[in-house]
Amino acid sequence: MSAMLQVRDLTKKFGGFTAVDRIEFDLNEGEILGLIGPNGSGKSTTFNLIAGALTPTAGSITLEGRDITGLAPTQVCHKGIARTYQIPRPFRKLTVLENVAVAAYYGANQLISRDEAWRLAEDALELTQLSSDPRARVDGLGAAGLKKLELARALATQPRLLLADESLGGLDEKEMDQAADMLSDIRRERGITIIWVEHIMGVLMRVVDRCVVLDHGEIIAAGLPQDVAHDPKVIEVYLGSDAEALQTQVAGRVAGSA
Repeated sequence: MSAMLQVRDLTKKFGGFTAVDRIEFDLNEGEILGLIGPNGSGKSTTFNLIAGALTPTAGSITLEGRDITGLAPTQVCHKGIARTYQIPRPFRKLTVLENVAVAAYYGANQLISRDEAWRLAEDALELTQLSSDPRARVDGLGAAGLKKLELARALATQPRLLLADESLGGLDEKEMDQAADMLSDIRRERGITIIWVEHIMGVLMRVVDRCVVLDHGEIIAAGLPQDVAHDPKVIEVYLGSDAEALQTQVAGRVAGSA
């Protein structure tokens, strides 16, 4: 069975600087894959390459057997890939519902009625536990609400693959757990495959099926969360003193799922 997404020899150079250096990985349908690493490791650049915001210097990206390398973001979205952003930038003059409905219009790649766009928006808002009240304003949302709105807008495009970028930033511990559970629910209830970039390792590791670890644009480890958490190279360049606590959390997850 072929992978849903195949990344091969993916490289991005900015002048003499190589941000992503010949990385390769597969993503199977229905998986949640964690893409992790220290600041500057190439995670966001990889997302931008997959989503079409950047054009690769070399390499290829294949979605369900179709080459999408170098396609524009609009085309990538219409192929079934949606992404969130670390810093939410909603349309402040629109309501919450209107923000998500705009995304529904954009992602459909066909003419849809206002009623259909609103239905898709309401469905995405329900899934992300936000109010679909047509009077609800963006200014009434806190940090967690804005992250949920970002996710709802991505879901309204009806993706098969979701790129979730730093979904936990600015949230407290309870909100982080809720956000992680939400991604699990999206996978379980909608069958959406997910790549998740995140710095909060303890939360990410209890949700993802596998991890790919980047450092200086290269893959330094890949595999099951419990294997990655014990990898000496990952501990050296990324986890450091947090390694033992993370290993304990991952071990608890594995024991709980046994």
